[in-house]
Amino acid sequence: MAKPPAIRRRIGGAGLLRWAARVASSIVVWTLLLHLCAFLGIPRPPLPVARPSCLGGRNNSTAASAAAVVAAGEVEHLAPPALPRRRLYKSNGYLLVSCNGGLNQMRAAICDMVTVAHYLNLTMVTPELDKQSFWADPSDFGDIFDVNHFIDSLRDEVKIIKELPQKFSGKIPLSMQPISWSSEKYYLRQILPLVRKHKVVRFSKTDSRLANNGLPLKLQKLRCHVNYNALRFTPSIEALSNKMISALRKTGSFVVLHLRYEMDMLAFSGCTHGCSDEETSELTRMRYAYPWWKEKEIDSEKKRLEGLCPLTPGETTLVLKALGFPRGTQIYIASGEIYGGEKRLAALKMEFPNMVRKEMLLSDDELHPFQKHSTQMAALDYLVSVASDVFIPSTDGNMAKVVEGHRRTQCGCRCYIQKS
Repeated sequence: MAKPPAIRRRIGGAGLLRWAARVASSIVVWTLLLHLCAFLGIPRPPLPVARPSCLGGRNNSTAASAAAVVAAGEVEHLAPPALPRRRLYKSNGYLLVSCNGGLNQMRAAICDMVTVAHYLNLTMVTPELDKQSFWADPSDFGDIFDVNHFIDSLRDEVKIIKELPQKFSGKIPLSMQPISWSSEKYYLRQILPLVRKHKVVRFSKTDSRLANNGLPLKLQKLRCHVNYNALRFTPSIEALSNKMISALRKTGSFVVLHLRYEMDMLAFSGCTHGCSDEETSELTRMRYAYPWWKEKEIDSEKKRLEGLCPLTPGETTLVLKALGFPRGTQIYIASGEIYGGEKRLAALKMEFPNMVRKEMLLSDDELHPFQKHSTQMAALDYLVSVASDVFIPSTDGNMAKVVEGHRRTQCGCRCYIQKS
């Protein structure tokens, strides 16, 4: 019997071991490369698609190419988007921030603080939210915003961590309040030396601590990126808001009326037009009960003449009629509990009976997790407002400004009616 060729003996012996070692090495190298790309934020190598078949004629090649394209499309659909490349810098210290106010005031503050951390090359810890204000909302940052998306989408701008490193666990940070409406130079000259000295600094107040105008364009762009891309609400909030929007769309277009006429707004602003003497006294007592509300003695009529008071529900009714909105217009009321209850909404309901609130669109079971969490309820109103056909705020406050910017940035030129 003839002996098998020598080449077959080589493959079946040491040659097979060398071949297997090369395959294993290639797999290990490619695995390490993919992990390194993910860690550094480098886009992954593209999948090979539409290669001609080596096993058949033209038909086989075409079928194989089509299958490869479909498979690649499915993989791309399932795979998460590539992370931005991580910004590498030597951190000058750690920044803790405690946000105060309602949802949109805290949202604006977070944009400012991310910008400050980027500018000073700091490491930022995910923000703390206000739990001691009028609303007494116990929600944490992760109860409202998608924490991982927040960190990942800003990794090319600033390093954000969920908690301080263990070595600082027993350290008491330097607590301070930055000066309101400060330029970036104030933070560079006054704050950076303090961070370098103390290593950990906590801002106990963050509202309006960075100037609106006069900042470098790069910093202004970062603010917008944080506001309209990085601050994404949690999946549960987005899912519930989408259900509300779908329910509203089933009956056609809809208007969102941000009726800012809650007790805290009236007490803080001192705007008591249309309130009884008893209501005015109640609002005044509340204003004095909160020491951090600095303005106590307020001339309501003077403030109203200066255009600094929200429209009352009755005045809002007149505005809607003057603008020509038909009686059957579907109006979603985005607000908390209206001061004065249903009687204060009577005129509005009489002229526009097709009024809708979140309690009418969602079941008690769906709303139950959000009860006593006013910030999460405000997040639902925010998303419905952004998606509306027409958005009308009764006052030029934080939500009015942020929603207008969001609609302009991501939703095109949708109608926005501003009080003047």
